[in-house]
Amino acid sequence: MPSLPPRRRTAALAPVLTLAIAAIALAGCGSSSSPGSSADPAGVVPASAPLYAGAVVRPSGSLKSGATAAASTLTHQPDAYARLASVLQAPGTPALTYSHDLAPWLGPNAGLFLSSLSTSSAATSQLQQLLGEVLQGGSATTASAWPFASGVQGAIVLDTSDAAKAASFISTEASHAGAHAASYRGVGYQASTGGEAFAIVDRLAVLGTVTGVHAVIDTSLGGPSLVHAVDYSKLLGSAPSGTLAHVYSNPGVSGGGASSDTSGASGAPGGAGGSSGANASSTAGGAAALGTQGLGGAIGLLGGARTVNVSVVPSSSSIALDVDSLTSAGATASAGSGGLTASAGAGAQALGELPGESWLAAGLGNVGVSLAGDVQALHGLTTLATSLGGTSGASAATEESSASGFDIKGVLEGVLAPLSALSASGAQAQHDFLSWMSSAGLFAGGSGIVNLRGGIVFDSKDPALSKAAVAKLGAALEKSGGSVQSISIPGTSAAISARVNGLPVELDIANGVASNGKTKFVIGLGEASVQDALQPSSTLSTAASASTAARTLGEGIHPSVLVEFAPLLTLLEGVGLAEDPSISHVLPFLRSLSTLVGGGKSLGGGIERYRLVAGLQPSS
Repeated sequence: MPSLPPRRRTAALAPVLTLAIAAIALAGCGSSSSPGSSADPAGVVPASAPLYAGAVVRPSGSLKSGATAAASTLTHQPDAYARLASVLQAPGTPALTYSHDLAPWLGPNAGLFLSSLSTSSAATSQLQQLLGEVLQGGSATTASAWPFASGVQGAIVLDTSDAAKAASFISTEASHAGAHAASYRGVGYQASTGGEAFAIVDRLAVLGTVTGVHAVIDTSLGGPSLVHAVDYSKLLGSAPSGTLAHVYSNPGVSGGGASSDTSGASGAPGGAGGSSGANASSTAGGAAALGTQGLGGAIGLLGGARTVNVSVVPSSSSIALDVDSLTSAGATASAGSGGLTASAGAGAQALGELPGESWLAAGLGNVGVSLAGDVQALHGLTTLATSLGGTSGASAATEESSASGFDIKGVLEGVLAPLSALSASGAQAQHDFLSWMSSAGLFAGGSGIVNLRGGIVFDSKDPALSKAAVAKLGAALEKSGGSVQSISIPGTSAAISARVNGLPVELDIANGVASNGKTKFVIGLGEASVQDALQPSSTLSTAASASTAARTLGEGIHPSVLVEFAPLLTLLEGVGLAEDPSISHVLPFLRSLSTLVGGGKSLGGGIERYRLVAGLQPSS
């Protein structure tokens, strides 16, 4: 079964992102002839749920054709998401197939919510592995990808086209799991000794934890529902047409209203979600439960700590993600670090000042405030990038990458080392580094390792402080095991060369005045990269690639992210990183993509949108 996706937010985001990616291709799993009850699962999801994913799992018309085409292009297989039926496979139950077990009763809508968040990474690892297997292709697995493990609480809610057949499926699954009959507030369900629960509630099939099923029952009996929560309704109202799936994330709630009863015995009113509204818990409590590792880093980088709704819009030529976030004072989550969403305007300007031949570019605004959160999110993405590939062939690939001096994890962590030093906590680091930063840009260009150019460029509000920061950053890198020496680069007021652990090339760090008169602090891959950042022969503001990106984004959005995958893949192959086990298994997926562009705008009414569009290679 395909489903839909989306800080410690780790164990939570994994099942949600899996559900979303799965929904992109459910159309390819079966027909859309069974209308179902068309019930919205969010109607029985408690308003206190901090994370919810909803999907049209039996689309029709252009939505079905677009989803099917996107899935086929990404995975190069007709039944790409057969594995995802295992999301519904509770521990101890046999493997499921869509056509036999789900198609006879599944309706058009599905949802997954979490009523509490866990700091455990067990569920994350399990679902990240499933996601990696889906992208790699191959035969379906019999392993369960049950998303509720190690303290993760919640439920999957499925619309039904045939209530009797759905009830039979639920009964069979419960029996295989060794569940026993139980009752909560007069509603019967089945629960296992392991805490799994199965029920039919208002013609909806519900599978999850006991507390999750209790939450659904509470809501169905009149408790506050997510579909009526102000923030949720506001964001859903701005969602784009053609949305196949969406993820709602509200880090301002902790889900603390969830019942602690996991025995499966009869309960009293007031269990999970029974009385807790979306605004019941403190922002601090919710934020403390979230994280930026693994899949959580993706949402953290996009939306920061805001309340967001991510809409997935597939077509035959692209997959778009619209990340809508609340910025008004009345939003339940503190704005905190807004990620790319909050800095889209300044980020677009920063991108426009980067070298015009860049095939990878990203702009960020107000990094003096947001850099620490953005670096955390990037570390999370590094974890994700190095966890999807699996371990097959790891030994030989590791030997090869070691011989060449390159491995993807070392490179990514090496690049992040100076950023981590720049965003260190404490008043002294704040004064030395963050206080003078405004916007920043990251770029890469060149056709291979010989002429590779790349770097990170910070706009400085205080030339004296950013000049002094060159030596201070060098000292910080030396403390962490790196080596530093002073160098001279024309046009700069201070410069050093640094060797960082894990990175097989030296970084040149310099402060200088750019051709546009701005003082810039540059961390570059050698002197040529620093010179390109300060004195580019052309900039992305007038480049054809940026104009194309703006047309792709539409709605008058200016790009703040631009990636061309062909030169990126050529570089990975040229330096031997294509054989690294951390990414080798997902390269076929990356080769299915042509470009990735992103940018944002205000929608008004306290909502900001950040749109990412992944272009798909034409079908061969």
